[in-house]
Amino acid sequence: MIRIKARAPTARGAVLPTLWGAVAVGYRYGCPLARQDGLGARLFTSAVFLAVGTALILHARRALLRELRLARRAACAAQSVVLRPLPPWLDGLNVGAAQLSADRGASVGGDLYEAIATEHGVRVVMGDVRGHGLAALGTVAALLGSFREAAHDEPELGRVLHRLDRTLGRHLRERARAAHPACGVLAPDGPVAEEFVTVLLLEIDRDGTLRALNCGHPWPYVLRGTGVQPLTRTDPLPPLGPFPPPAEPAPLPCGRLLPGESLVLFTDGAEDARDGRGRFFSLPDVLSEVVRDHPASPQTVLRTVFGALLHHTGGRPADDVAVLVLRNDRKDRRPSGARGTACPADDAPLASGAARQGRRCSHPV
Repeated sequence: MIRIKARAPTARGAVLPTLWGAVAVGYRYGCPLARQDGLGARLFTSAVFLAVGTALILHARRALLRELRLARRAACAAQSVVLRPLPPWLDGLNVGAAQLSADRGASVGGDLYEAIATEHGVRVVMGDVRGHGLAALGTVAALLGSFREAAHDEPELGRVLHRLDRTLGRHLRERARAAHPACGVLAPDGPVAEEFVTVLLLEIDRDGTLRALNCGHPWPYVLRGTGVQPLTRTDPLPPLGPFPPPAEPAPLPCGRLLPGESLVLFTDGAEDARDGRGRFFSLPDVLSEVVRDHPASPQTVLRTVFGALLHHTGGRPADDVAVLVLRNDRKDRRPSGARGTACPADDAPLASGAARQGRRCSHPV
């Protein structure tokens, strides 16, 4: 656990307030003018005490701002360790990621993502913890730590999912014991027992072959040329937490990510964002606008999506939003006659804002 310790007031910081207080007391009892009842004397006395009070307020404000800057610097350092910046390149994949917290002043909330190049391929996790902001940060840290180890250790993607599920269960039990030490177990009617996490696990081989395990998370979009379509329309598994995953979950084959194509992973805060009139944010329409003329880099996709999202919500999203873009910039070494893909979503029509409504995760996060 990361703790931020507040600094105790020092003797040096108390010198100036003490000095100003001594000036005020000395004037009040040592200056003959302060004991006069004339209008001029009263105005002068009031001006002296006003100056002393203003100086004390300004000093206190300066000290508080200094402490706030130190606290923010420490918080940013801690948050960058939990949700560390992704490298721009991973085994030939161009990577871009960004997150927007619903809590003002926080750079990390209830969304989590990570991408790691392993001997089993590039493995990616995108998740969404129930709730948002700093309250969900502990669960995010636990799951990310577990994934960073399991992604290298486990040869099967299903085993990685089981590691995440065990980590979540252990974390929730520890939270329950901390909240109710006398109970010692996870109460079935307690607030911690209602926690859940949606998780999407992806594995990308060197030839672009995609495999996925999805527990209640929105499916990513694929940017192919100037078109946008969902990776698949298969129903996901239940979220982690309330229900255990299958004993041997089989990853879903999702075809191949060809050179020049991109995957856009996101949390449901993007598609659930509403404007002042209650209209949902249409992520597929924004992505279609990005690639209308030519394929876009991950950084361009992120700038466009977050700019449009902030404009849609008036700069105040109601939920955390995370977006992760992976573009395959590897060279295609396949024969010219084998450049097809067997992804189930290839024959699906291009995604639209209307089609989005039927695919939104039904679990409120």
